[in-house]
Amino acid sequence: QVRLVESGGGLVQAGGSLRLSCVASGRAVSSSTMGWFRQAPGKEREFVAAIRWTGSSTDYADSVKGRFTISRDNAKNTVYLQMNSLKPEDTAVYYCHVMWGGSPGYWGQGTQVTVSS
Repeated sequence: QVRLVESGGGLVQAGGSLRLSCVASGRAVSSSTMGWFRQAPGKEREFVAAIRWTGSSTDYADSVKGRFTISRDNAKNTVYLQMNSLKPEDTAVYYCHVMWGGSPGYWGQGTQVTVSS
Protein backbone atom coordinates (compact mmCIF):
# COMPACT_ATOMS: atom_id res chain seq x y z
CA GLN A 1 0.00 0.00 0.00
CA VAL A 2 1.30 3.42 -0.95
CA ARG A 3 1.16 6.19 1.62
CA LEU A 4 1.71 9.87 0.86
CA VAL A 5 2.38 12.45 3.55
CA GLU A 6 2.34 16.15 2.73
CA SER A 7 3.92 18.91 4.79
CA GLY A 8 4.87 22.56 4.52
CA GLY A 9 1.48 24.20 4.47
CA GLY A 10 0.60 27.15 6.65
CA LEU A 11 -0.48 30.77 6.82
CA VAL A 12 1.38 33.33 4.73
CA GLN A 13 0.77 36.88 3.59
CA ALA A 14 0.08 37.69 -0.03
CA GLY A 15 3.33 37.87 -1.96
CA GLY A 16 4.99 35.35 0.30
CA SER A 17 6.32 31.86 -0.38
CA LEU A 18 5.82 28.33 0.85
CA ARG A 19 7.40 25.02 -0.07
CA LEU A 20 5.29 21.90 0.09
CA SER A 21 6.79 18.43 0.36
CA CYS A 22 5.24 15.03 -0.18
CA VAL A 23 6.99 11.85 0.88
CA ALA A 24 5.84 8.52 -0.50
CA SER A 25 6.27 5.17 1.20
CA GLY A 26 5.37 1.63 0.26
CA ARG A 27 6.62 1.75 -3.33
CA ALA A 28 9.44 3.46 -5.16
CA VAL A 29 8.25 6.48 -7.14
CA SER A 30 11.06 6.50 -9.67
CA SER A 31 8.81 5.44 -12.59
CA SER A 32 5.74 7.43 -11.57
CA THR A 33 4.09 10.69 -12.45
CA MET A 34 3.70 12.85 -9.36
CA GLY A 35 1.53 15.90 -9.00
CA TRP A 36 -0.22 18.44 -6.85
CA PHE A 37 -3.90 19.32 -6.79
CA ARG A 38 -5.83 21.73 -4.62
CA GLN A 39 -9.35 22.22 -3.37
CA ALA A 40 -10.73 25.50 -2.11
CA PRO A 41 -13.88 25.65 0.06
CA GLY A 42 -16.98 25.11 -2.03
CA LYS A 43 -14.99 24.27 -5.15
CA GLU A 44 -13.94 21.10 -6.93
CA ARG A 45 -10.44 19.72 -6.67
CA GLU A 46 -8.27 21.16 -9.44
CA PHE A 47 -4.95 20.34 -11.03
CA VAL A 48 -1.97 22.47 -10.04
CA ALA A 49 1.19 20.83 -11.37
CA ALA A 50 2.67 17.48 -12.42
CA ILE A 51 6.10 16.08 -13.10
CA ARG A 52 7.02 12.94 -15.06
CA TRP A 53 9.34 10.31 -13.67
CA THR A 54 12.40 11.68 -15.47
CA GLY A 55 11.90 15.08 -13.86
CA SER A 56 12.42 16.81 -17.19
CA SER A 57 8.75 17.11 -18.17
CA THR A 58 6.40 19.28 -16.14
CA ASP A 59 2.90 20.70 -16.52
CA TYR A 60 1.25 23.59 -14.73
CA ALA A 61 -2.18 25.08 -14.44
CA ASP A 62 -2.34 28.48 -16.13
CA SER A 63 -3.19 30.09 -12.80
CA VAL A 64 0.17 29.13 -11.26
CA LYS A 65 2.56 29.30 -14.22
CA GLY A 66 5.56 31.46 -13.47
CA ARG A 67 4.89 31.38 -9.72
CA PHE A 68 4.97 27.70 -8.74
CA THR A 69 7.70 25.15 -9.46
CA ILE A 70 7.34 21.39 -9.09
CA SER A 71 10.38 19.19 -8.60
CA ARG A 72 11.17 15.70 -7.37
CA ASP A 73 13.90 13.67 -5.73
CA ASN A 74 13.42 10.02 -6.62
CA ALA A 75 16.13 8.93 -4.21
CA LYS A 76 14.06 10.43 -1.38
CA ASN A 77 10.69 9.35 -2.83
CA THR A 78 9.67 13.00 -2.55
CA VAL A 79 7.95 15.62 -4.67
CA TYR A 80 8.07 19.34 -3.90
CA LEU A 81 6.01 22.37 -4.80
CA GLN A 82 7.73 25.73 -4.44
CA MET A 83 5.07 28.42 -4.33
CA ASN A 84 6.13 32.05 -4.78
CA SER A 85 4.17 35.28 -5.12
CA LEU A 86 1.23 33.69 -3.37
CA LYS A 87 -2.21 35.21 -3.77
CA PRO A 88 -5.33 34.93 -1.60
CA GLU A 89 -6.93 32.86 -4.36
CA ASP A 90 -4.24 30.22 -3.82
CA THR A 91 -5.85 29.42 -0.47
CA ALA A 92 -6.85 25.75 -0.50
CA VAL A 93 -6.03 22.30 0.77
CA TYR A 94 -3.18 20.99 -1.35
CA TYR A 95 -3.06 17.29 -2.16
CA CYS A 96 -0.19 15.19 -3.44
CA HIS A 97 -0.91 12.50 -6.05
CA VAL A 98 1.21 9.71 -7.49
CA MET A 99 0.39 7.33 -10.30
CA TRP A 100 2.03 4.66 -12.40
CA GLY A 101 0.94 4.13 -15.99
CA GLY A 102 -2.85 4.34 -16.30
CA SER A 103 -3.65 3.48 -12.70
CA PRO A 104 -5.88 5.77 -10.61
CA GLY A 105 -2.98 6.38 -8.29
CA TYR A 106 -2.89 7.44 -4.66
CA TRP A 107 -3.68 10.61 -2.73
CA GLY A 108 -2.21 12.19 0.35
CA GLN A 109 -4.30 13.56 3.20
CA GLY A 110 -3.73 17.18 2.20
CA THR A 111 -2.08 20.21 3.73
CA GLN A 112 -3.77 23.57 4.26
CA VAL A 113 -2.38 26.66 2.60
CA THR A 114 -3.90 29.98 3.63
CA VAL A 115 -2.85 33.25 2.00
CA SER A 116 -3.97 36.43 3.75
CA SER A 117 -4.47 39.70 1.90
